[in-house]
Amino acid sequence: MNLDFLDTSHFTQPLFELGGAKISIAGMAASIAFVIGVWWLASLLERSVLRIAEKRLQEPGAYPRVHMLSRLLRYVVWVLGSLFGLNQLGINLSSITLLGSAFAVGLGFGLQNIISNFVSGIIILIERSLKVGDFVDLESGVRGHVKEIAMRYTRITTNDDIDVLVPNAEFINRRVINWTFDESHKRIKVPFGVAYGTPKEKVLEAGVAAALSVPNIMNAPGREPTVWLVAYGDNSMNYELVVWANRALTTRPASAHAKLMWALDDELVRRGIEIPFPQRDLHVKSGVLDVRLTSDATAIKG
Repeated sequence: MNLDFLDTSHFTQPLFELGGAKISIAGMAASIAFVIGVWWLASLLERSVLRIAEKRLQEPGAYPRVHMLSRLLRYVVWVLGSLFGLNQLGINLSSITLLGSAFAVGLGFGLQNIISNFVSGIIILIERSLKVGDFVDLESGVRGHVKEIAMRYTRITTNDDIDVLVPNAEFINRRVINWTFDESHKRIKVPFGVAYGTPKEKVLEAGVAAALSVPNIMNAPGREPTVWLVAYGDNSMNYELVVWANRALTTRPASAHAKLMWALDDELVRRGIEIPFPQRDLHVKSGVLDVRLTSDATAIKG
């Protein structure tokens, strides 16, 4: 009986030489399995650290720091584990001249964007200019909460619960408004107009009353709600309701604007303050009017 198919020696036969090491099928399989295991272990380690942090950390702002450290730990384990796997394969990385050429070719075919996003993600995590839980407004128009800072992208969840994957390089190379970077209170301005002749003091009282009726509006010395007269419009005197709001409102800008407008309209109506509408004078020549009436009458008869 021929039992050559049971012979496994061909798996250990060198296929080619790379970096001074003879590469076989068995060696390649073992190294690939090791690298995959390291990547899985790194992901498991990150998830475990985050779960422990969610259960035990009570300090405000501690979770974003743990997320940053766990993600950096994941990257470190990835890199060191991959290098160790190649080393176990017997490859001397310092002697691989082909690696530099392949890397340069890869950059020319789009690898540059991947590396740029990866490095940008590392910079974001180290600088902590962006953290999980922050509310950001990007130059591209994306606005929402930061849910995840991954290797290539950052996941932004909008207030409509839509997940947007934004390349990390956009946070480094373009304008980013971080509404929750430092101060917990931000200023909100709501424009509105009233009819000419309305006493300014009456408008001020209505605006302040409207602001104070909305929860999470600040009313501390130096940051009280107020009303500014900003312009004389064609049909109205233009004002702005200026308030300081906490994160419950600033991270929901559309909802905050709607609440303030609702309360402001109630107060203006309650005080009998007229909200103007555009007025235009229309002059119609009698001849043209007669023609239109005649045309209408003809259409009706027909």
